[in-house]
Amino acid sequence: MGEGDARKRGFAGGRFDLAEVEHSGRVCENPPMNPNETNVAAKPLDAARVQAALAGSLVGHRIHYRETVGSTMDAARELAKRGAPEGVAVVAERQTKGRGRFDRAWVSPPFENLYLTVILRPDRALLPSANMAAALAVRQTAAEMTGANPTVKWPNDVRVNGRKIAGILIEAEFEGGEPTFALVGIGLNVNLDVSRHPEIADTAASLRSATGRAFEREAVLESLLRNLGEWQSRAKSGEPLAPHWAASLETLGKRVRLRWKEGEEVEGVAESVDAQGGLTLVRDDGARLTVAAGEVTSQA
Repeated sequence: MGEGDARKRGFAGGRFDLAEVEHSGRVCENPPMNPNETNVAAKPLDAARVQAALAGSLVGHRIHYRETVGSTMDAARELAKRGAPEGVAVVAERQTKGRGRFDRAWVSPPFENLYLTVILRPDRALLPSANMAAALAVRQTAAEMTGANPTVKWPNDVRVNGRKIAGILIEAEFEGGEPTFALVGIGLNVNLDVSRHPEIADTAASLRSATGRAFEREAVLESLLRNLGEWQSRAKSGEPLAPHWAASLETLGKRVRLRWKEGEEVEGVAESVDAQGGLTLVRDDGARLTVAAGEVTSQA
């Protein structure tokens, strides 16, 4: 379906108390958010300010903000199990157990980037749209902030000038064959100095490295959550997201090596994607193979 590695877990019901998602931090009078701030010190995110700006929006109307968590995915899962409504976001400055796809560790220095998870409650038909909505929202925000034309490497790595600026992780839990909730995890490099991290210096980018200026993270977060809400609303209204998502894919038309099914690799030319987000490869023998989830490890 292109939604990454959806995990099937049991669902524990329970009462949800809105007080549990009140962000830490003060509500204060602030000037309008300026994403192109040139002198932005590393400081805690003003989540209250973002939440106020998104009051009444589908996504971001409630923000659960913490300086340190194990992972925002795990924190959001607990809230979802207790009944948190669609659109609640968990944002953290530091993740001690942050992970990407295939349980990889995620480089996440505090006070520089955005690490968040959003709770969605799609039905089975809408579940594939979660990945597409997230990728389109991240791409749109990156374009707004940089003026560049970001692309998506199937299924959900957002890249600027060939370097990864954001990663997306989708997990879902099911009951009776139907999803009870989906978690959209996003890590977006905002003010990261990639040169300080040799392990990613050659492959990663940030909004700052792409433009040469620092960004006010509150403005970036507001844009991202607003865009995600708008794309998700379009999906819920019945609009197919696949055509928009496919138009952003840099993978199509390229020869790729793809890892799937417990590490099995296949090669071929990426021909198209279907309405569920599956990638169709044309192999050397002419056979076509559609892969619902996996990772493109190389493309040329």
